[in-house]
Amino acid sequence: MSVQLELLRHGETEAGGGFRGRLDDALTATGWQQLRAAVVGAGPWDRIISSPLRRCADFAAELAEQRSLEFELEPDLRELDFGDWEGRTAADLMVDQSEALGRFWSDPYGFTPPGAEPVADFEARVLAAIERLTDRCAGERVLLITHAGVMRLLLAQARGLPRECLLQVEVSHGALFGLRTGFADATLWLEERCSPF
Repeated sequence: MSVQLELLRHGETEAGGGFRGRLDDALTATGWQQLRAAVVGAGPWDRIISSPLRRCADFAAELAEQRSLEFELEPDLRELDFGDWEGRTAADLMVDQSEALGRFWSDPYGFTPPGAEPVADFEARVLAAIERLTDRCAGERVLLITHAGVMRLLLAQARGLPRECLLQVEVSHGALFGLRTGFADATLWLEERCSPF
C-alpha cells in the first residue's frame, strides 16, 4: 500500500540565505506567514513528520496542535550538512573557493565541500527515513516539513532526473509538493503550491 506525502519547505529564516544545513535558525515573521499561507486549504493529513531543526519543527508543532494531529520529529529529514561552508553564501565562496563551488554545483555527488556530508550519504539517510515512513504509515496522508535539499532529492528521484541535475530542482520557501510512495517508483501527483511571499 502506498503513502501520500506532502512535502513542505520551511519559510524564510532569521539568518537569511547561504548554506545553512546544520545551523538551527528560527523563522522570521515572513517565514511564519509563508508556512501558514502554504497550508490554507491543504490536507487533511493523518500525521505530521518534521525535521528536528526549529525552522521546521516550530511550525510543525503549531500546525499539529491546531489540527489535532500526531506530530513526530525525524532526524534523518534534516538538511545536508555543508561542513566548512556552513553559514557562507555562494557570493562569499566565489571570492576564495569559486572552483570548488562550481564543482559542487555541477556534480554534487562527485564533489563534497570540505568537512561536509557527502551527498550520497545524505541520499541514503533521507531515503531510509522515507522507506521507514512508508512501512509505518501505509495508506496514510502525511505532511513532511523539511528542507530544500531533502525536497530536491525526493523530487529529483520522483522525476527520474540524473544526479547532476539535483541542484537545479527549484524549491522556494513555503513550497508544497506531493509525492506518492511505493518508493522506488514514486510519482509526482501534486503541482507545486507556493505562498505569495
